[in-house]
Amino acid sequence: METIALLGGGFAAALTPENLLWAFVGVVLGTAVGVLPGLGSAMAVALLLPVTFRLDPTGAFIMFTAVYYGGLFGDSTASILMNTPGNSSAIATAIEGHRMALRGRAPQALATAAVGAFIGAVVSTAVVAFFSETIIAVALSFGPAEYLALAVFAFVATSAVVAQSMVRGLVALSIGLAVSMVGIDAQSGAARFTLGVPSLFEGIDIVTVTVALLALGEVLHVASRFHRRDAGERLVSARGTPWLSPGALRRAVPAWLRGLGFGLPFGAIPAGGSEIPTFLAYGTERKLAGLRARRGGRPDEFGAGAIEGVAAPETAASATAGTAMGALLGLGLPTSATAAIMLAAFQQYGMQPGPLLFERDADLVWALLASLFVGSVLLLVLNLPFAPLWAKLLLIPKRYLYAGITGFAVLGVYASSHSTTDLWLLIVLGMLGFMMRRYAIPVAPVLIAVILGPLAESELRRALAIGQGDVGVLFAGPITLSVYAVITAAVAAVAVARVRARRRGGPEAVREPAAAP
Repeated sequence: METIALLGGGFAAALTPENLLWAFVGVVLGTAVGVLPGLGSAMAVALLLPVTFRLDPTGAFIMFTAVYYGGLFGDSTASILMNTPGNSSAIATAIEGHRMALRGRAPQALATAAVGAFIGAVVSTAVVAFFSETIIAVALSFGPAEYLALAVFAFVATSAVVAQSMVRGLVALSIGLAVSMVGIDAQSGAARFTLGVPSLFEGIDIVTVTVALLALGEVLHVASRFHRRDAGERLVSARGTPWLSPGALRRAVPAWLRGLGFGLPFGAIPAGGSEIPTFLAYGTERKLAGLRARRGGRPDEFGAGAIEGVAAPETAASATAGTAMGALLGLGLPTSATAAIMLAAFQQYGMQPGPLLFERDADLVWALLASLFVGSVLLLVLNLPFAPLWAKLLLIPKRYLYAGITGFAVLGVYASSHSTTDLWLLIVLGMLGFMMRRYAIPVAPVLIAVILGPLAESELRRALAIGQGDVGVLFAGPITLSVYAVITAAVAAVAVARVRARRRGGPEAVREPAAAP
């Protein structure tokens, strides 16, 4: 009852006209910035830091959280319509969402993403409000070995389980790990693979890698096929309504719920943000679709625009964002880039997130939690009816659309670093993305390796240092043993399924891996 009373006081503060205005402005700004390739919610919050210094702290943080959620929806919009996610959390959504758009189902894909984001945000915020103490306890139970196990789980899931070709998936994973090793070694301070270029001492920024492989790689791939049309290619259509049919809802609702299951616990764990749960949610839906098809059920639509491939990752990303706010407020632990910037915003106002924040600044905390509910409703109300309008971007002629994507990609990369070296890297990695599409090497394992590679390396070293070089420390805890057992079982199941399909000459044995991520 005490939590309900505190949350009621938070709603009373969040629903004042002034704070509602800041929430509305944040949602609009976050969505607009998220749609642009290379930009995202983290950059939007960073840009707002100096602007909001004179605002009341409650109003400023309400705007920050609205930008956070608006940026997530904007990222998914760009990934679905143009296959250019502005943030790594939308990469998994792009895989099936863009294919739905190419089949003339862009409004339905956007509606699925909007509803999934709403469900994830509302449920995760409720979990944070009522179970913040449990979230803090779970986060504190993870050590270096557990973080390493989660990173390995993500590597295996995206390269060996989700990828249609295990060999190509491992090749992509190796490329990503190689890219992640560029820069100064955090432990020894030695420069690695920098070629003597000072701009590379801090490594290759994930924004540059994401935009190059997904946006510029897609542009070059489309340009190489501009004067010819594949036999099965369809004209893009933006017609239709954003409302989902009963059949689509029957398929999306279980995927939304499974996405929640992946997203809720990962927000409290500093394992790289929402990349792990989104890819795990996508991989689970893909395997379930394959099992249904083999048992004579509904045909497997993955690779051609499956609605489950949009619903589950988008819900997982939004749920992770919600519980990440809980970890930030209750533990002072930023588990994503945006949360780290918001931590800096708290410090700018002279506040330190953590357990004492709920006692010292209870009014701010509960108004902030209430604003997460308010911002989620505003996002759904504002963006769901405009899904067909967003989908009309696909009616722009390709030469103009992809020229605009290229321009925004270059501007986004340069705005994030102000480095000409990153522009050269954009070109080089864009060519790499083009070659990967040409030879059907998946992009997703590269991105997940670049994101989680440094985390896996640092946690491996920390674990070995704690165990004084004993490798057994990596498998000592029940959590790590459970994770590695799941990895072994998943790889074995995939290997057996592919061997059986190859012997039968089934579709899995003859189907070429998709070139898209």
